[in-house]
Amino acid sequence: MADAAPAATAPSLASLGLRHDRPLVIVDVDEVLGLFMQGFGAYVSNRGYELRVDRFALFQNLYAPGASEPVDIAVGRELFNGFFAEGCGELEPAPGAVAALSKLRPKAEILILSNAPAAAEQLRGDWLRRHGLPDALILSSGPKGPITAALVAQTFGRSAFVDDLLPNLDSVAEHSPQTATFQHVADLRLRPLAPRSDLHPRIDDWAELGEAIEAAIS
Repeated sequence: MADAAPAATAPSLASLGLRHDRPLVIVDVDEVLGLFMQGFGAYVSNRGYELRVDRFALFQNLYAPGASEPVDIAVGRELFNGFFAEGCGELEPAPGAVAALSKLRPKAEILILSNAPAAAEQLRGDWLRRHGLPDALILSSGPKGPITAALVAQTFGRSAFVDDLLPNLDSVAEHSPQTATFQHVADLRLRPLAPRSDLHPRIDDWAELGEAIEAAIS
């Protein structure tokens, strides 16, 4: 199941039940496999706050009802940590994600790399299994390039990486330049707000994304 790891530390693929002799596809969870903003919005609403998707951000979109300024950063962090400890198992899968990864599984090893607090490990692993998603899971923190490079170095095949955040995509491109990078933003409200880069193909439809990943690792 999961090996919680800091950003620059990678467990062995074998310890995650993954083979070294097949392509490796590394996929984020929040706003890639799961509708994070939708789930987090429901969580904060139940605690008396509002999530207004006005910008590609998190805490700056959190408000007390009727307020014109976002909540204090400490309140945002408390809600964020509470969500991952209690509510992150309630996410809806991103449309098409389960089917796309099901098609990829015969062709590649799939590893879920999520920047989330350690408290999310059980809920996140259970969520993956409940929806029929690959459950080789690493919880990490910080830019994902170093850990991706350490994981890719263990393989003999091609590799691909999917995330919604350009800093993570740029980090992987820097540290593991042989890895194909793709940006995916699942939430319809976030898509027009999300920065994009010519360095990383932006594919928000999972059926199309799955085909692009397959082409990259073939």
